[in-house]
Amino acid sequence: MKNLVCFFAALVMTMSLAVAQSNNAPSLKSQLEARKAESLKKTPPERAAAAQKAIDDIAASGILARAMKVGDTAPEFELGNATGQVVKLSDYLKKGAVILTWYRGGWCPYCNLSLAALQERLPDFKTNGAALLALSPELPDKSMSTKEKHQLTFEVLSDTNNGVARAYGVAYKLPPSIKDNYKKTLTTYNGNDGDELPLAATYLIDKSGVIRYAFVSADFRERAEPADILAALKQLSTEADSSK
Repeated sequence: MKNLVCFFAALVMTMSLAVAQSNNAPSLKSQLEARKAESLKKTPPERAAAAQKAIDDIAASGILARAMKVGDTAPEFELGNATGQVVKLSDYLKKGAVILTWYRGGWCPYCNLSLAALQERLPDFKTNGAALLALSPELPDKSMSTKEKHQLTFEVLSDTNNGVARAYGVAYKLPPSIKDNYKKTLTTYNGNDGDELPLAATYLIDKSGVIRYAFVSADFRERAEPADILAALKQLSTEADSSK
C-alpha cells in the first residue's frame, strides 16, 4: 500500500509540473508569497510575531495528524449554499469526483486569492469530471457576498459552527495570542462569538467517497496549488480509463 501511495504521489507531481507549464498565469503560491511579503512590510513586528506563534501553536497541537488523509473515507454532509439550497456531498459524488476546499472567510485576502485561482481552473476541473465545493463558517449572506464579489460559479457552502470541518478534523480553536484580533471579524461574518476556524484544507474525493488527494496546512497563507489538484484529478481519470 505504501508503495502505491508513493507511486501515486510521484505521478501527481509529474503531471502537476506539466499542467503548470501549460498555464502561463502566475502560480497561486507566488501570489500568496507576494501577499505575505506585502503584509509583513505593513504589520508591526510584535503582531507578526504573534501571528507566527499562533501558526506554530496550531501545528504543534497535533491537528495535522488528526485531519483526514489520503485513503480515508470522506464523511457525508449536507449544507446550505449561498442561496439557502441544501447541498449534499453524496449527490455530487453520484456524478463524479468532488474537490472540497475550506476558506476562513471573505475577509481573508489569502482565501480570496485561492478562491480566484480555483475559479480560473474550474473549466479544467469540470472537463476532468469534478465538481468544486468551497466551505467556510460564514453566514449565508456573507457567503453570497463572497461569491458575487469574486464571480464564483462553483458552490459556496456555509459550514456555520464548523460542524463539517470538525468531522474532517480541520477545525481549530484560535490560540490566545491572536484570539482577540479576530473576535469582531468572526462575530460579524459568522454570526456568533465562536473562536474556531478551519485550516487551509483541500481534498479530492473520488466517486466512491475515498480521499485521493489531501492538502492541509496550519499556515493560512499556504493553499493547495490548483495545478496539483488538477494533476491528481487527471490521474484519477487515467486510472478510471485503464480499469474499463
